[in-house]
Amino acid sequence: MFRAMRRIKQQITEAECIEILETEPRGVLSVIGDDGYPYAIPLNHYYDASTHKLYFHGAKQGHKIDAIKRCDKACFCVYDKGFQKDGEWALNIKSVVLFGRIHLLEDMQLSKEICTKLSFKFTDDTAYIQKELETAFNRVQCLEFTIEHMTGKLVNES
Repeated sequence: MFRAMRRIKQQITEAECIEILETEPRGVLSVIGDDGYPYAIPLNHYYDASTHKLYFHGAKQGHKIDAIKRCDKACFCVYDKGFQKDGEWALNIKSVVLFGRIHLLEDMQLSKEICTKLSFKFTDDTAYIQKELETAFNRVQCLEFTIEHMTGKLVNES
């Protein structure tokens, strides 16, 4: 159903893919938008290793939510900051591409847990996080992305 990676020598391991999902703060979510056009948006994400799912949060309405309600198929891409080998100018970047199904999360307790875990990717200020949950949580819609296919690769930009 999903294509095999064409440049197999560049493929990274599943463990490397998961490390990128766990450590990088954001990626780009792509859904099928208005009139069948792709709609891609950068989003913060939280990867839950126990469920092997991704979670996002955002507004309760808008283009992304409308697209998800029409079609649950989605793609998410994350890439690291890259590195240079000694004496080389080219950047080496690891990226992960996920295909799967996305839906609106209705479980409010799980949504609050996701928002908290997502916040800890950016700050350890628990007072700030608690204040945000108290003042903004009622305006937040969490999304759950079930991974159906995952690939990752290392690319040298030269």
